[in-house]
This record gives sequence, C-alpha cells and structure tokens, in this order.
Amino acid sequence: MAGQTNRVEVEIFGERYVLRGDRPPDYIRFIAQDVDRRVRDICNRHSRIPVTTAAVLAAVNLADELKRLQESYDGLVKMIEGEDKEKKK
Repeated sequence: MAGQTNRVEVEIFGERYVLRGDRPPDYIRFIAQDVDRRVRDICNRHSRIPVTTAAVLAAVNLADELKRLQESYDGLVKMIEGEDKEKKK
C-alpha cells in the first residue's frame, strides 16, 4: 500500500472526522479508537473540563509517551552499537 492514501471516517468523542493516511484503514481506526478512549478517560476522571481541554491533555500524554519511548529506543540503540564496537575489537 505504499504511496496509497486511505480515507477513513472515524468517531472521536461523538464527533466524526475523516482521516487520511498511507497506513491501512484498520490501523487508522485503531489509532482513532485509542485517542477516543484517552479523551473519554480524561473526561470521566474530570467531569467538569471541556472536551477541548481533555483533547489537549490526551495529546500531551501521548507526546510524553512518545518522548519516553524515543529515549528508551535511543538508549537501546546506543547500547547495541556499543556492544558491536566491543565485538569488533
């Protein structure tokens, strides 16, 4: 599917969106469902905050997770590269 743009209609917190991407439609739906779940979780825990605030908090939480995973990945790559350098000596 490389190069093909998929158009997928999804629902996040009761609002319909059309998402486009080069990933398979099922993957796009899965991501939208994850975002929906996160926004709903925040709204359920803090019933008085506006949906837009919950969406921003969900985005901040996702960005934090991504950053932490990137740091872990970078650390693992450095460790593997260090092991490769030691083996070549």
